[in-house]
Amino acid sequence: MDMCSLKPKIVCGGRIGPGYPEAAVLVLILTGIGMQGLEGLKPQKVDFWRGPARPSLPVDMRVPFSELKDVKAYLGSHGLAYSVMIKDIQVLLDEEREAMAKSRRLERSTSSFSYASYHTLEEIYGFMDMLVAEHPQLVSKLQIGNTYEGRPIYVLKFSTGGNNRPAIWIDTGIHSREWVTQASGVWFAKKITQDYGQDFTLTAILDSMDIFLEIVTNPDGFAFTHSKNRMWRKTRSLTPGSFCVGVDPNRNWDAGFGMAGASSNPCTDTYRGKFASSEAEVKSIVDFVKSHGNIKAFISIHSYSQLLLYPYGYKAEPAPDRDELDQLAKSAVTALASLYGTKFKYGSIIKTIYQASGSTIDWTYSQGIKYSFTFELRDTGRYGFLLPASQIVPTAQETWLALRTIMEYTLNHPY
Repeated sequence: MDMCSLKPKIVCGGRIGPGYPEAAVLVLILTGIGMQGLEGLKPQKVDFWRGPARPSLPVDMRVPFSELKDVKAYLGSHGLAYSVMIKDIQVLLDEEREAMAKSRRLERSTSSFSYASYHTLEEIYGFMDMLVAEHPQLVSKLQIGNTYEGRPIYVLKFSTGGNNRPAIWIDTGIHSREWVTQASGVWFAKKITQDYGQDFTLTAILDSMDIFLEIVTNPDGFAFTHSKNRMWRKTRSLTPGSFCVGVDPNRNWDAGFGMAGASSNPCTDTYRGKFASSEAEVKSIVDFVKSHGNIKAFISIHSYSQLLLYPYGYKAEPAPDRDELDQLAKSAVTALASLYGTKFKYGSIIKTIYQASGSTIDWTYSQGIKYSFTFELRDTGRYGFLLPASQIVPTAQETWLALRTIMEYTLNHPY
């Protein structure tokens, strides 16, 4: 169901469960009329799942029960219509945790691993080790850095041999609360090992190119979503002079850094950081990309909104390869829709959603990686960041068709 076509809405919730700081709450979908009025809502009162962008796009907000009355009054006084999307987020959180607990008892190999469940950081890292042990000739695990809190940052390398071959990079989970992305990354990893030697397209790709897959791009933030706050988005670094924690790792790249489209306030979800690549999680990828020097496609996967985006985000000027990127994006979303009929919009970041400075793919494109794309996976707002586990595998399956389209095109159009 396309939530953008519905009347404006709200969502409520109760407690957030064991280990969570306060009640989950209310998610609102609003009309584009009077968007500027939303700026008067203080960050501590609402959690924008999708902030004000353009009149054609909905705005989704999570509101604590303690603030619900005031927020409703504010919206009413400013003529902003709304409706409830999720009445109680806690119900979804409880279902999520129960399903995770059940799957944990069964996973002794990648064959018995539950791809239709969400997993902790430790479980995903354990899966990576199992996959490498089962396919040592195809898969290896690289540590490309350490997080702010000292956790290892791992990347899986899929390769059939050779030195410094042309490569494709895929990362998931740079925003920690977007759990369907890390779960999809796990599924992608297994799919690659299953399809090599069986699927003609993937076999041709891996016979000539390497694939690097970073499943948990923000390990500190991801661990925090499991232990304290399911809705955490940023890293967990400390900012001198501020009590607020974390930086938005998708505003921390050296591409339009500091321009409009990111925040200078450490207490906001889109805080850009003190300087470009200040975050260990970002710097590790920057160093890897630069030292590798032969990455030809870079795909960063987010949720939600069902979009496939290409540069630029920080400026309205069309990318030099805009026409080619647009055609490839069209082919990719067509392939994606062929499985379950899921519709994705596509275009440049700034034209399709909003201005965003310091984003991943603007930086990779500036490094000469022509095929730089960002996905926003399911859904369009019904569940938002709390996509039911039953949708993990279908989401991964359809996204894989789009990824394979981009990878095959990259193979057949060397530069």
